[in-house]
Amino acid sequence: MDNLNKRGHEDKIIEAFKEKDAFEIKTTNSWQIFKIMAEFVEAFEKLGKIGPCVSIFGSARTKPDDPYYILAEEIAFKLTHEGYGIITGGGPGIMEAGNKGAHRGGGKSVGLNIVLPHEQEGNKYIDRDKIINFDYFFVRKVMFMKYAQGFIIMPGGFGTLDEFFEAITLIQTNKIARFPLVLVGKTFWGGLVEWIKEQQLRENPFISAEDLNLFSIVDTCDEAVQVINDFYNKYMFRPNF
Repeated sequence: MDNLNKRGHEDKIIEAFKEKDAFEIKTTNSWQIFKIMAEFVEAFEKLGKIGPCVSIFGSARTKPDDPYYILAEEIAFKLTHEGYGIITGGGPGIMEAGNKGAHRGGGKSVGLNIVLPHEQEGNKYIDRDKIINFDYFFVRKVMFMKYAQGFIIMPGGFGTLDEFFEAITLIQTNKIARFPLVLVGKTFWGGLVEWIKEQQLRENPFISAEDLNLFSIVDTCDEAVQVINDFYNKYMFRPNF
Protein backbone atom coordinates (compact mmCIF):
# COMPACT_ATOMS: atom_id res chain seq x y z
CA MET A 1 0.00 0.00 0.00
CA ASP A 2 1.55 3.32 -1.03
CA ASN A 3 1.68 6.28 1.36
CA LEU A 4 -1.26 8.09 -0.26
CA ASN A 5 -3.54 5.06 -0.01
CA LYS A 6 -2.31 4.35 3.51
CA ARG A 7 -3.20 7.89 4.63
CA GLY A 8 -6.64 7.60 3.02
CA HIS A 9 -7.19 4.25 4.74
CA GLU A 10 -6.17 5.69 8.11
CA ASP A 11 -8.35 8.78 7.62
CA LYS A 12 -11.41 6.54 7.08
CA ILE A 13 -10.68 4.63 10.29
CA ILE A 14 -10.28 7.84 12.29
CA GLU A 15 -13.47 9.27 10.76
CA ALA A 16 -15.44 6.16 11.75
CA PHE A 17 -14.63 6.74 15.43
CA LYS A 18 -15.11 10.51 15.44
CA GLU A 19 -18.14 11.77 17.32
CA LYS A 20 -20.42 13.89 15.13
CA ASP A 21 -22.69 16.71 16.24
CA ALA A 22 -26.29 17.13 15.06
CA PHE A 23 -25.39 19.70 12.39
CA GLU A 24 -22.75 17.45 10.85
CA ILE A 25 -25.15 14.51 10.80
CA LYS A 26 -27.82 16.60 9.09
CA THR A 27 -25.47 18.09 6.49
CA THR A 28 -23.70 14.87 5.58
CA ASN A 29 -25.51 11.64 6.45
CA SER A 30 -29.05 12.95 6.01
CA TRP A 31 -28.36 14.63 2.67
CA GLN A 32 -26.65 11.47 1.49
CA ILE A 33 -30.09 9.86 1.41
CA PHE A 34 -31.10 12.11 -1.48
CA LYS A 35 -28.08 11.08 -3.53
CA ILE A 36 -28.91 7.42 -2.91
CA MET A 37 -32.51 8.07 -3.94
CA ALA A 38 -31.33 9.85 -7.10
CA GLU A 39 -29.25 6.82 -8.11
CA PHE A 40 -32.23 4.51 -7.61
CA VAL A 41 -34.56 6.79 -9.58
CA GLU A 42 -32.20 7.16 -12.55
CA ALA A 43 -31.59 3.42 -12.71
CA PHE A 44 -35.28 2.53 -12.39
CA GLU A 45 -36.16 4.93 -15.20
CA LYS A 46 -33.45 3.68 -17.55
CA LEU A 47 -33.84 -0.02 -16.87
CA GLY A 48 -37.57 -0.30 -16.30
CA LYS A 49 -38.29 -1.14 -19.94
CA ILE A 50 -35.03 -2.88 -20.81
CA GLY A 51 -36.60 -6.27 -21.54
CA PRO A 52 -35.24 -9.75 -20.69
CA CYS A 53 -31.56 -9.60 -19.77
CA VAL A 54 -28.78 -11.76 -18.36
CA SER A 55 -26.22 -10.30 -15.97
CA ILE A 56 -22.62 -11.37 -16.59
CA PHE A 57 -20.16 -11.07 -13.69
CA GLY A 58 -16.40 -11.59 -13.65
CA SER A 59 -13.00 -10.04 -13.08
CA ALA A 60 -12.11 -6.58 -14.32
CA ARG A 61 -8.49 -7.78 -14.60
CA THR A 62 -9.10 -10.39 -17.29
CA LYS A 63 -7.16 -9.52 -20.47
CA PRO A 64 -8.65 -9.66 -23.99
CA ASP A 65 -6.43 -12.63 -24.93
CA ASP A 66 -7.51 -14.63 -21.87
CA PRO A 67 -9.64 -17.71 -22.68
CA TYR A 68 -12.26 -16.60 -20.15
CA TYR A 69 -12.56 -13.17 -21.83
CA ILE A 70 -13.07 -14.88 -25.20
CA LEU A 71 -15.59 -17.28 -23.64
CA ALA A 72 -17.56 -14.48 -21.95
CA GLU A 73 -17.76 -12.57 -25.22
CA GLU A 74 -19.05 -15.65 -27.04
CA ILE A 75 -21.64 -16.40 -24.34
CA ALA A 76 -22.94 -12.83 -24.53
CA PHE A 77 -23.00 -12.97 -28.33
CA LYS A 78 -25.03 -16.19 -28.36
CA LEU A 79 -27.40 -14.98 -25.66
CA THR A 80 -28.28 -11.94 -27.76
CA HIS A 81 -29.21 -14.30 -30.58
CA GLU A 82 -31.57 -16.00 -28.13
CA GLY A 83 -33.25 -12.66 -27.46
CA TYR A 84 -31.54 -11.53 -24.27
CA GLY A 85 -29.86 -8.25 -23.51
CA ILE A 86 -26.63 -8.26 -21.49
CA ILE A 87 -25.99 -6.40 -18.23
CA THR A 88 -22.45 -6.01 -16.89
CA GLY A 89 -20.59 -3.83 -14.43
CA GLY A 90 -19.57 -1.66 -17.35
CA GLY A 91 -15.81 -1.79 -16.81
CA PRO A 92 -12.89 -3.68 -18.39
CA GLY A 93 -12.10 -7.40 -18.34
CA ILE A 94 -15.03 -9.82 -18.30
CA MET A 95 -17.42 -6.88 -18.17
CA GLU A 96 -16.02 -5.50 -21.41
CA ALA A 97 -16.17 -8.98 -22.95
CA GLY A 98 -19.87 -9.27 -22.10
CA ASN A 99 -20.70 -5.88 -23.58
CA LYS A 100 -18.54 -6.59 -26.60
CA GLY A 101 -20.40 -9.82 -27.30
CA ALA A 102 -23.76 -8.10 -26.91
CA HIS A 103 -22.68 -5.27 -29.20
CA ARG A 104 -21.38 -7.72 -31.80
CA GLY A 105 -24.64 -9.65 -31.63
CA GLY A 106 -26.77 -6.54 -32.07
CA GLY A 107 -28.38 -6.97 -28.65
CA LYS A 108 -28.93 -4.56 -25.81
CA SER A 109 -25.66 -3.82 -24.03
CA VAL A 110 -26.08 -2.37 -20.53
CA GLY A 111 -23.27 -1.12 -18.29
CA LEU A 112 -23.73 -0.40 -14.58
CA ASN A 113 -20.47 1.37 -13.90
CA ILE A 114 -19.15 2.04 -10.39
CA VAL A 115 -17.24 5.24 -9.68
CA LEU A 116 -13.96 4.24 -8.01
CA PRO A 117 -10.92 6.21 -6.78
CA HIS A 118 -9.08 4.96 -9.87
CA GLU A 119 -11.96 6.31 -11.98
CA GLN A 120 -13.13 3.22 -13.79
CA GLU A 121 -14.77 4.34 -17.01
CA GLY A 122 -17.45 2.55 -18.94
CA ASN A 123 -16.14 0.42 -21.79
CA LYS A 124 -16.81 1.37 -25.39
CA TYR A 125 -19.20 -1.49 -26.14
CA ILE A 126 -22.03 -0.24 -23.91
CA ASP A 127 -25.05 1.33 -25.61
CA ARG A 128 -24.67 5.04 -24.92
CA ASP A 129 -28.23 5.31 -23.58
CA LYS A 130 -27.73 2.30 -21.30
CA ILE A 131 -24.72 3.29 -19.21
CA ILE A 132 -25.40 4.30 -15.62
CA ASN A 133 -22.76 5.48 -13.14
CA PHE A 134 -23.07 4.63 -9.45
CA ASP A 135 -21.30 5.85 -6.34
CA TYR A 136 -22.88 3.16 -4.18
CA PHE A 137 -22.15 -0.52 -4.66
CA PHE A 138 -25.36 -1.58 -2.94
CA VAL A 139 -27.56 0.47 -5.28
CA ARG A 140 -25.73 -0.95 -8.29
CA LYS A 141 -26.13 -4.49 -6.96
CA VAL A 142 -29.88 -4.03 -6.64
CA MET A 143 -30.00 -3.25 -10.36
CA PHE A 144 -27.96 -6.31 -11.29
CA MET A 145 -30.50 -8.48 -9.51
CA LYS A 146 -33.73 -6.64 -10.21
CA TYR A 147 -33.43 -6.42 -13.99
CA ALA A 148 -31.82 -9.78 -14.85
CA GLN A 149 -33.61 -13.00 -15.71
CA GLY A 150 -30.43 -15.05 -15.43
CA PHE A 151 -26.86 -14.83 -14.17
CA ILE A 152 -23.58 -15.91 -15.75
CA ILE A 153 -20.70 -15.97 -13.26
CA MET A 154 -17.26 -16.00 -14.86
CA PRO A 155 -14.03 -16.34 -12.84
CA GLY A 156 -13.26 -13.28 -10.74
CA GLY A 157 -12.21 -11.88 -7.40
CA PHE A 158 -13.97 -10.66 -4.28
CA GLY A 159 -16.50 -8.58 -6.21
CA THR A 160 -17.50 -11.55 -8.35
CA LEU A 161 -17.91 -13.75 -5.28
CA ASP A 162 -20.04 -11.04 -3.69
CA GLU A 163 -22.31 -10.93 -6.74
CA PHE A 164 -22.59 -14.73 -6.89
CA PHE A 165 -23.51 -15.07 -3.22
CA GLU A 166 -25.88 -12.09 -3.40
CA ALA A 167 -27.77 -13.74 -6.27
CA ILE A 168 -27.89 -17.19 -4.68
CA THR A 169 -28.97 -15.76 -1.31
CA LEU A 170 -31.86 -13.85 -2.89
CA ILE A 171 -32.92 -16.97 -4.80
CA GLN A 172 -32.58 -19.24 -1.76
CA THR A 173 -34.69 -16.89 0.39
CA ASN A 174 -37.30 -16.39 -2.36
CA LYS A 175 -36.64 -12.66 -2.55
CA ILE A 176 -36.26 -13.05 -6.31
CA ALA A 177 -37.46 -15.80 -8.62
CA ARG A 178 -35.38 -18.92 -9.08
CA PHE A 179 -33.61 -17.59 -12.14
CA PRO A 180 -30.83 -19.68 -13.73
CA LEU A 181 -27.45 -19.11 -12.08
CA VAL A 182 -24.48 -20.44 -14.06
CA LEU A 183 -20.88 -20.74 -12.87
CA VAL A 184 -18.55 -20.91 -15.87
CA GLY A 185 -15.22 -22.72 -15.42
CA LYS A 186 -15.21 -26.03 -13.55
CA THR A 187 -11.49 -25.79 -12.78
CA PHE A 188 -11.89 -22.33 -11.27
CA TRP A 189 -15.15 -22.90 -9.35
CA GLY A 190 -14.73 -26.58 -8.51
CA GLY A 191 -12.85 -25.97 -5.26
CA LEU A 192 -15.46 -23.52 -3.98
CA VAL A 193 -18.30 -25.89 -4.86
CA GLU A 194 -16.56 -28.75 -3.03
CA TRP A 195 -16.02 -26.50 0.01
CA ILE A 196 -19.72 -25.62 -0.01
CA LYS A 197 -20.66 -29.31 -0.17
CA GLU A 198 -18.17 -30.33 2.53
CA GLN A 199 -18.32 -27.47 5.01
CA GLN A 200 -21.80 -26.02 4.53
CA LEU A 201 -23.69 -29.25 3.92
CA ARG A 202 -21.87 -32.36 5.19
CA GLU A 203 -19.92 -30.99 8.16
CA ASN A 204 -22.39 -28.27 9.17
CA PRO A 205 -26.16 -27.95 8.60
CA PHE A 206 -25.87 -24.46 7.12
CA ILE A 207 -27.62 -25.22 3.82
CA SER A 208 -29.98 -27.90 2.51
CA ALA A 209 -29.09 -30.50 -0.10
CA GLU A 210 -31.59 -28.96 -2.52
CA ASP A 211 -29.70 -25.64 -2.34
CA LEU A 212 -27.01 -27.25 -4.48
CA ASN A 213 -29.58 -27.26 -7.29
CA LEU A 214 -29.79 -23.47 -7.25
CA PHE A 215 -26.78 -23.16 -9.57
CA SER A 216 -25.15 -24.99 -12.47
CA ILE A 217 -21.45 -25.29 -13.24
CA VAL A 218 -20.33 -25.56 -16.87
CA ASP A 219 -17.25 -25.21 -19.05
CA THR A 220 -18.45 -24.15 -22.50
CA CYS A 221 -20.43 -21.40 -24.15
CA ASP A 222 -23.04 -23.81 -25.49
CA GLU A 223 -23.54 -25.35 -22.05
CA ALA A 224 -24.04 -21.94 -20.44
CA VAL A 225 -26.58 -20.82 -23.04
CA GLN A 226 -28.32 -24.20 -22.85
CA VAL A 227 -28.89 -23.81 -19.10
CA ILE A 228 -30.63 -20.48 -19.72
CA ASN A 229 -32.69 -21.84 -22.61
CA ASP A 230 -33.67 -25.06 -20.84
CA PHE A 231 -34.91 -23.10 -17.85
CA TYR A 232 -37.21 -20.87 -19.90
CA ASN A 233 -38.32 -23.66 -22.21
CA LYS A 234 -39.99 -25.22 -19.16
CA TYR A 235 -42.26 -22.19 -19.09
CA MET A 236 -42.66 -22.11 -22.88
CA PHE A 237 -41.23 -18.60 -22.73
CA ARG A 238 -38.95 -17.01 -25.30
CA PRO A 239 -37.58 -13.48 -25.04
CA ASN A 240 -39.02 -11.10 -27.59
CA PHE A 241 -37.54 -7.72 -28.29
